[in-house]
Amino acid sequence: MIKGLTRAGIGEAGTIQQFAELASRFGFAAVDAHGQELEAWIAAAGLERVRGFLQEKQVRIGAIGLAAEWRQTEEAFRDGLPRLAAEAAAAGKLGVTACCTHVLPSTDENAARFMAVATRRLRLCADILEAYGIRLGLEFVGPHHLRTRWKHPFLWDAESTLEWIDTIGKRNVGLLFDSYHWHTTGGTAADIAKLRADQIVHVHINDAKDVPVAEVLDNDRVYPGEGVIDLTAFLQGLRRIGYAGVVAQEILTPQPPAEAAEALAARSQQAFERVYEKAGLG
Repeated sequence: MIKGLTRAGIGEAGTIQQFAELASRFGFAAVDAHGQELEAWIAAAGLERVRGFLQEKQVRIGAIGLAAEWRQTEEAFRDGLPRLAAEAAAAGKLGVTACCTHVLPSTDENAARFMAVATRRLRLCADILEAYGIRLGLEFVGPHHLRTRWKHPFLWDAESTLEWIDTIGKRNVGLLFDSYHWHTTGGTAADIAKLRADQIVHVHINDAKDVPVAEVLDNDRVYPGEGVIDLTAFLQGLRRIGYAGVVAQEILTPQPPAEAAEALAARSQQAFERVYEKAGLG
């Protein structure tokens, strides 16, 4: 499985080119990015130079975010579709195969209507991404405090999200599988064993503080191996089902980290080495 970074937990990493170079120096082979910054990078440097730089640094773009705002008004959603197409076109030129978005576990909208509207919108997003060889990853969000944050419960576990994906009905839609949300929904190795590798678009890894699961806060994460999540079971479970894609660190915190990006990248490198070695992944 490919070690990757998001900017969450790395601090001020600079431009996407600087971020990719930083990742490379600390042994990471993938970075997540915004589609718009890829588009701007290609426009400024040229496609071949960008491809050459990534090849030289042995870094790929693991995933981009979903540019179309599917949770709000129809007008906002429609306004975002040209941006989604432009970003997908740029990402596709760099061989990006994943675009991800999160799904909050409660909503102020009528839940049935919200699901109907979201299903239609995400199916359309998947259609656009499919034209560029990109899959759409849906990230269920598990922390208990978000399940009651808004009026009506929605979905917050892998099983329900997979059922929804079946309803969306596009072959290029799957899970963004995050160790934090797996932990906060009481996930086990047996749950991972029920998955197929082709159901997983992208993976996030992080760790949780030693507090009761019902008290775990979404934006109070720690680095892999510094908390209580059974990341050995998580990683070994993914390996057993044949997942070989990117495992990208995502550390959400109440305040942006104060340390320099180099120090945080070194801390992340050590964290990955620890948990990968413990899981027998080398």
